[in-house]
Amino acid sequence: MKDFKTTFFFLRLPVAVSLAGHGLVRLPKLQTFSEWMVTTMEKSAIPTALLVPFSYVLPIAEAIIGIILLIGFKTKYTLYAGLVLMSILILGSCSIENWSAIEAQLLHSLYLFGLFWMYNKYAAEKTNS
Repeated sequence: MKDFKTTFFFLRLPVAVSLAGHGLVRLPKLQTFSEWMVTTMEKSAIPTALLVPFSYVLPIAEAIIGIILLIGFKTKYTLYAGLVLMSILILGSCSIENWSAIEAQLLHSLYLFGLFWMYNKYAAEKTNS
């Protein structure tokens, strides 16, 4: 693919901005976000002892993954991290039967997978040339 770097940058831009935006918006109000998340997950089987730390780590992870994806550093591993994060979020959403949240999380996952597939196909092709 000609000009892979530019094309790939613009393809990863929307999901990188989405992840970074989710995290960066929550960082200034981390305690409020944590309290909201714990309240939202009250009916879940997931213990509060796990939810509280996760609710503080989640915005940081989203921001870091989004920013790293945006700048294109260690792209393959960043995409892995994004897919793992989405899987954890899907598990949490399933535990409270929040099906509409799962739709958004699956969409992010599909997008990240598409980027992963494209990266493997064209970045590997470029190094084999």
